[in-house]
Amino acid sequence: MGKIILTGDRPTGRLHIGHYVGSLKWRVELQNSGEYDKIYIMIADAQALTDNIENPEKVRQNIIEVALDYLSCGLDPEKSTMFIQSQIPELTELTFYYMDLVTVARLQRNPTVKSEIQMRNFEASIPVGFFTYPISQASDITAFKATTVPVGEDQLPMIEQAREIVRKFNSVYEEVLVEPEAFISQNEACLRLPGTDGKAKMSKSLGNCIYLADTAEEVKKKVMNMYTDPTHIQVSDPGHIEGNTVFTYLDAFSRPDHFEKYLPDYAGLDELKEHYQRGGLGDVKVKKFLIRILEEELEPIRKRRKEYEADIPRVYEILKKGSEAAKEVAAQTLTEVKAAMKINYFDDMELIKEQAEKYKKES
Repeated sequence: MGKIILTGDRPTGRLHIGHYVGSLKWRVELQNSGEYDKIYIMIADAQALTDNIENPEKVRQNIIEVALDYLSCGLDPEKSTMFIQSQIPELTELTFYYMDLVTVARLQRNPTVKSEIQMRNFEASIPVGFFTYPISQASDITAFKATTVPVGEDQLPMIEQAREIVRKFNSVYEEVLVEPEAFISQNEACLRLPGTDGKAKMSKSLGNCIYLADTAEEVKKKVMNMYTDPTHIQVSDPGHIEGNTVFTYLDAFSRPDHFEKYLPDYAGLDELKEHYQRGGLGDVKVKKFLIRILEEELEPIRKRRKEYEADIPRVYEILKKGSEAAKEVAAQTLTEVKAAMKINYFDDMELIKEQAEKYKKES
């Protein structure tokens, strides 16, 4: 069996540079590596509705935003299958069957679910669809027999629960499902890029994101207002790089050639950090360096986005074709699952023949 990737995003807003360094850039590299036989990129609208049920228009409008971000970052519909979750009804049916393999107590112990419930202040009012998300995710993964699921560390409990479901199904029925492996980026700075205000997470509601679709002027403004070290008041003051958002972003984005082009006085990031820590290096100089790095990264993305924005029907056609292709694969998996569960009544000619002979003898 080949190597298959499944990954995706909830369409609740435009994607930002945290998504980019944490997953999108990585996906493009995996897509172009030639190491994988299939790559499925899912826009998880059905999952997004579990905590946006009263605002379906938000999810509907952001389908195209996420698709544009995907395409502008370099995801290629000729190499990766991009699809919309809700357009694959087989995923819902698989979820229904998998629910019998998981207890409520096990879902309640899932650290990711517990964290998300607390973050959203659901408490006892948690929607059932949101609560059972680990089961739905297992359905998404197994429908395409994904061998590899790129995730952040906070999602590892979800992958482990999917693995448990696969093992339980295969032991109770037949060896039909594939047990996935989590794939985590090695660049720690990329795994959880903080907001521009220094808060642990980028969030649209907090207004601390740099979006992939932001203009050059917007990026410049956000970087110049970025949280650094509150004790670094004078240029001569020693500065701290721990918790300093600008240096966290440089950890994620800077390369040696950036110093050659934009800051040749320094051999690399370590030397820049050392100067900042001993004093004599101002925040403005470091921020201007970061701006040039981000512009080099984001300008080609903006350019590609403009090209796709000029032909939105083409983008929807890409999603439609991808969804049709994904549905075909998921349908085949569902057929195998139903056969293993002995609920493929109308396709099981042996069963029909056996029952016919049984009642023929009795009559």
